[in-house]
Amino acid sequence: MKRFVVVGLGIFGSTIAEALHETGDEVLAVDMAGKAVDRLARHATRAAVGDAREVETLERLGAKDADAAIVSTGDDISASILAVMALQDLGVKDIYVKVISADHARVMKKIGVTLTVFPEHDSANNLANLVTHSKSLLNYIRLGEGFGVQEMAVPAAWEGKPLRDLELRQRFGVSVVAVRDVLTDQIVTIPAPDAELKVSDALLVAGRDEDLARVAGLK
Repeated sequence: MKRFVVVGLGIFGSTIAEALHETGDEVLAVDMAGKAVDRLARHATRAAVGDAREVETLERLGAKDADAAIVSTGDDISASILAVMALQDLGVKDIYVKVISADHARVMKKIGVTLTVFPEHDSANNLANLVTHSKSLLNYIRLGEGFGVQEMAVPAAWEGKPLRDLELRQRFGVSVVAVRDVLTDQIVTIPAPDAELKVSDALLVAGRDEDLARVAGLK
């Protein structure tokens, strides 16, 4: 069992806290707003009203022994900076921060957080990729600058053919990392190169955005 600290219980922080708690891990949550703490109480191991900018508050919560922390303090950038510094003072090594701008992300990276998340920006980019590409594209996740993973239906030209014969890496510069049967929802994470693709398959394909766009446009 791992121990996680969640600072800030808006929609983002509360959703993460609930998801972590459902996995059976220990979740310690803190927010300045009593109503937010009350709403989350049954979805956390411990939920407390307090100021996460103060080391003493986090220490009383049990943050010192945490495996990781998630900081989501809304629009208050200074609060997120001070909360991160307090967590670092307690020795929490892995700290993930929800940011509200590119400048916010830059500051967080400068002080050494593990990862920044910009949900509005990332969601908008993902949606833009969905609406500008073929109807065969089922989902898209941006992993980095110019690189992503997309879920797509099997093009008609690929039906009945094994992945080995398609030579996707050589022809398109992409890799199929998983195959999902949409009828059974069964996922094969290491697809057999000689297994024939079915019309009911959805492919999880990784590669550069321009290469993904090419395969998404195939008929």
